[in-house]
Amino acid sequence: MSITVAVIGAAGRMGSTVCQAVEQAEGLELVARLDVGDTIDVEHLGGAQVAVDFTVPGVTEANVHALVDAGCDVVVGTTGWTEAAYERVREHLARPEAAGRSVLIAPNFALSAVLAMSLAARAARFFESAEVIELHHPDKVDAPSGTAVATARGIAAARAQAGLAPVPDATQTDLHGARGAVIDGIHVHAVRLRGLTAHEEVVLGNPGEQLTIRTDSFDRSSFMPGVILAVRQVGWLEGLTVGLDAVMEM
Repeated sequence: MSITVAVIGAAGRMGSTVCQAVEQAEGLELVARLDVGDTIDVEHLGGAQVAVDFTVPGVTEANVHALVDAGCDVVVGTTGWTEAAYERVREHLARPEAAGRSVLIAPNFALSAVLAMSLAARAARFFESAEVIELHHPDKVDAPSGTAVATARGIAAARAQAGLAPVPDATQTDLHGARGAVIDGIHVHAVRLRGLTAHEEVVLGNPGEQLTIRTDSFDRSSFMPGVILAVRQVGWLEGLTVGLDAVMEM
């Protein structure tokens, strides 16, 4: 029996690629394509069991709440989420009327990126220094990327668990923010350059050695195996799940 799927943001670059991937995937059926101006409700979702949201940060949370109310499990690839927004989704899913619904929000669906984030967190406790560099096309609306934020938080959590001191940094003046953003004590640098798609480097250093972990997505098709995996597995989850690694281990 097929899993019926709706795509929100279907006219966008990522959304249209998701539509094609769903149509080509065995055991999935695309039943609705929604975009700006379309109403998210039972009538317009066409009986979808799972909805995939690839829209923009300004509307994605509202979309998720509407999709849960319409009876869908939800897979979200839109970034820009905050801890407060995550908590509002958790509270919604805990209501009796949302019983059985699940939401998976992933900062990145490229399998290589998920593995790179995992490796960076595992390696972080063995290195004195760590920084993250993310590189994307100039049409991306948020910076730093959700992947970079998640990577930095994973590195920081691993370092804290290992009892490490803050990363060394003697900077006293930071002209125009040249040292980048700081997320949980980890510096993150965002590059926006025409010709790029989605790329990330994690650089870890010790006296006399350096480890660089890099992941590159050259085409949006690189995200589709992860999206299809999430669509197939989200119904087996409970509540809110953040990160594709949860279903990669199922």
